[in-house]
Amino acid sequence: MRSFPFGSAALAILGLALASGLWLAGHPIPSKKATLTLWTFADTHYNFYKEAAPEFERKHPGTTVELQLVSGQAVTSRLQAAFWADLDVPDLVEVEISSAGSFFRGPLKDVGFLDLTDRIHRRDPVTGKALWDSMVHTRFSPYTSRGRIFGLPHDVHPVQLAYRRDIFEKEGVDVAKIHTWDDFIKVGRRLTIPNKRYMIELGDGDGTNLEMCLFQRGGGYFDAQGKVIFDNEVGLQTMLWYVPLVAGPKKIGNTLGGGQILTRAVEDGYLLCLVAPDWRTKSFEKDIPRVGGKMALMPLPAVTPGGPRTSTWGGTMLAITKHCKHPDLAWEFAKHLYLDKEGLAERFRGTNILPAYRDAWKQPAFNEPRPYWSGQRLGSLYAALAPQVPVQYTSPLVVTAKGKLSEALVACVQQYNTHGAEGFEPFARARLKLAADQVRKMIARNPY
Repeated sequence: MRSFPFGSAALAILGLALASGLWLAGHPIPSKKATLTLWTFADTHYNFYKEAAPEFERKHPGTTVELQLVSGQAVTSRLQAAFWADLDVPDLVEVEISSAGSFFRGPLKDVGFLDLTDRIHRRDPVTGKALWDSMVHTRFSPYTSRGRIFGLPHDVHPVQLAYRRDIFEKEGVDVAKIHTWDDFIKVGRRLTIPNKRYMIELGDGDGTNLEMCLFQRGGGYFDAQGKVIFDNEVGLQTMLWYVPLVAGPKKIGNTLGGGQILTRAVEDGYLLCLVAPDWRTKSFEKDIPRVGGKMALMPLPAVTPGGPRTSTWGGTMLAITKHCKHPDLAWEFAKHLYLDKEGLAERFRGTNILPAYRDAWKQPAFNEPRPYWSGQRLGSLYAALAPQVPVQYTSPLVVTAKGKLSEALVACVQQYNTHGAEGFEPFARARLKLAADQVRKMIARNPY
């Protein structure tokens, strides 16, 4: 090794680098064969898009579409890596709502997605109508950064409560008289039997259900300018209200996770009400079939009389990357997937997901009675609540903020279980502020 002055380890690394370089030179990354490539993380989306793609190809001779199913976590990491390396970047990609903000870092010119704002607001020369006029406006907010829209919303995801209709009727509960959360909690105190039966499925270990309640009250993680707000007065009052529902001797909420445990809990009447965004109702139909015909849906109770009767949970956007060589064609494909009314009707039958495109709701599929839900017209129920779906704003640090809110919830639950209501408000205020300040410090390091 005297001929190589830096030692055997450095020589080995050099040899590997040369070998890998020669291999890459002899095996270049193949160029895309398809005209358009789309990534999606949801297998239900993938299956419907496979059926929709051939019709688009027939309408656009010479065009080929390649669909790739990529896991949700991999979409974010793989796409970020593809942007950085300028390799294997799809033309279109679906991104989950919690991950969307992570792509909006840096100056607007450095965002890897096409700015769709002008396309969405452009008026059709024949109808005089813009796409914006036909969509649920609040669903653009999570995919907007500094006033520019980078994603087309796939869905609305209003939230209702799914409940055991047969048990409610046996117990003499009239859901038509449940208007507010106060009404609901009063019934819940009567029906809950500790360790045997709980009024509602609510979690105490992460912020998923707390987030839903926060949105319903007009709160959120960030405001329209990207400032952290989940420790403001709305956030505090939501935490003070929520924790006694899942902690302490009078709790009416519990959670057992998913899978077979949840199935058994609903079948046995251990959980009487389940949080039911539109997409989750299809999961219930598949996973808990034995209670079909015994289940029904009701709007979320309002926080105050006359207030919104829903919230939102989840979401997906479709974006066009700046690497796309055929952006106009990609836009046409996006509209083919998201705006075809007959296709959306069939997709609703298969997924129960209410599309953000309001013109599709007039299709018969959205007014069909569902035997599983005691004959209720599922689509019409969710469509009626869609205009009340709250706005939510995003940030590159939204995932971090969600984690910090979950940490605050866990701490508050432990405090309430140990000390009860005594001193709980100042504790919750301080714990929320600590969590929010941690996010603020991260933002201060990088204003983008």
